Amino acid sequence: MNKKSKTRTVQFRRKREGKTNYKKRLKILKSGMPRLVIRRSLNHVSVQIVKYSPEGDKVVVTVTSKALEKMGWPVKGNVPSAYLTGLLIGKKAADLKIKHVVLDLGMHMSIKGSRIYALVKGAIDAGMDIPCGSDIFPSEERITGKDIAAFAKMLKEKDADAYKKQFSKYLKDNNDPMMIEKLFENIKNKIIGVN
Repeated sequence: MNKKSKTRTVQFRRKREGKTNYKKRLKILKSGMPRLVIRRSLNHVSVQIVKYSPEGDKVVVTVTSKALEKMGWPVKGNVPSAYLTGLLIGKKAADLKIKHVVLDLGMHMSIKGSRIYALVKGAIDAGMDIPCGSDIFPSEERITGKDIAAFAKMLKEKDADAYKKQFSKYLKDNNDPMMIEKLFENIKNKIIGVN
């Protein structure tokens, strides 16, 4: 008599919940390098440098895009914000003598030109060594906010009400979206220590 086995293997909880891809994690851990762990939300991006330990991962340094607000950066959830956050983590990593890391996106999809790769570009520009092709980064126009300024100018000339609605957060804090490039350069210089 041939009976079917009723034994069932239960997957790890984090895999069932869709929080961890263990095959991908194992490949990253085999590199033996610290991981640059990037997590994004609608308005913010957070990045950590994490080292593996058998007792549990050790977070070496953490930076969120909220730290930029203290430096005078009023804008949230865009490509220039992500780049500046990457620049900030790169500077902190340099202070801790961490240069080589491997990218850990977790469950995020790898999308060319996304905020995640703007952050990676910022970290690389700060001196970190991250294995990544340069063709995946956003354009320089998107990183500096030139495209935002151009769109704001076009919208203001075309439809003032739509401009006020689209850029209400900028205008509420007395920031001109057409001056985002200048503001970007000021914050970038603050981070890298140029007066």
